[in-house]
Amino acid sequence: MKFGGTSVANLERMRVAASYVKEEVDRGNEVIVIVSAMAGETNKLVETVNSVSPYFDAREYDAVVSSGENVTAGILALILQDMRIPARSWQGWQVPITTTSSHSSAQIMDIATDNLNAKFQEGLKVAVVAGFQGISQENRTTTLGRGGSDLTAVAFAAKFDCERCDIFTDVDGIYTADPRIVFKARKLNRIAYDEMLELASLGAKVLQTRSVQMAMAHQVPVYVRSSFSRKPGTLVCNEDEKMENRTISGIAHSRDEAKISIISVADRPGVAATIFGALSDKGINVDMIVQNISESGRTDITFSCPIEHAPIAKKSLLDAKKDNLANFKDIVLDLEVCKVSVVGIGMRSQSGVAAKMFAILANEGINIKVISTSEIKISVLVDRKYMELAVQALHDKFELHANRITPK
Repeated sequence: MKFGGTSVANLERMRVAASYVKEEVDRGNEVIVIVSAMAGETNKLVETVNSVSPYFDAREYDAVVSSGENVTAGILALILQDMRIPARSWQGWQVPITTTSSHSSAQIMDIATDNLNAKFQEGLKVAVVAGFQGISQENRTTTLGRGGSDLTAVAFAAKFDCERCDIFTDVDGIYTADPRIVFKARKLNRIAYDEMLELASLGAKVLQTRSVQMAMAHQVPVYVRSSFSRKPGTLVCNEDEKMENRTISGIAHSRDEAKISIISVADRPGVAATIFGALSDKGINVDMIVQNISESGRTDITFSCPIEHAPIAKKSLLDAKKDNLANFKDIVLDLEVCKVSVVGIGMRSQSGVAAKMFAILANEGINIKVISTSEIKISVLVDRKYMELAVQALHDKFELHANRITPK
């Protein structure tokens, strides 16, 4: 059971979380609880570190920002003990959760089971573990990146062969679109791992992308539900026949995108490798890529990236040109774009989705700037001012508000 920051925001919310844990204990289950820091605490810690120095030591950054989860774990364990439930808290290094040494974005290498299993055998009912953190081979505290508590929870569920992983958050499941934009958005009872992975990577904030990847790799059923209500949630699991008959499962959007065009690049082998190698060296997360080749032997390359990466991307490309590593005429930035995507495993067997999507957008007068596709996803880059209109129109015309299954 994983409780996010809003679910443990204060003592009252923690007591509610503890009541959910007690229900599982009363059913005869041993429970591993993964907790986030209280809502807003991690941001405060990050701001404090940045106020000391913008050029901070990443090892000390992790030591500071991981402390919020430690506080939550200890308090929740105390609340459970007060309810006469045998509970104990663990920090990442006490388990231990061993990770790589990439501070602020570490990857989990292994989770030891001996310590917790020994306590369960002695009568412990609940192990409360601080999420988002681990320990490197250099015995330094590491953090797993934003949303890392989701990853911690799925990793524990996989390692301990748990029945399932319940993610408690402030929403009551996965919706066909953001309910704040589409009032007719419908909650899904089930969604396939592939679909959830695409939605998470395309801007849906309910689950961290890496946690979905791990759940899919280890076949961990993930149940997303609210800690604020008793409404049924959404099960993320293997696809079944019912899911396959559903052409589109959801509409995702990412507001803060940038489009960067490199004008008049030499059309010869190795140029693209040089350009995107320079971007990779600066940690730029490139997404959609389009190349247009002209008869003159020159080409334009356009790609998208998070808007906060755009200035660094432009500088890295200009530096590459200055060092004679890349030859191009100009760089054009468009910082007023967004990404809108349709996702569904039914697209594997259903034709015409792209044509329908493009027609819907055209009817609304929305121009498509860049297109990217995968087996179960179509993404487009459009002007940001049309984002809500695009999401609403696609949701409506694909009839995602209707609780029905598209016939084969």
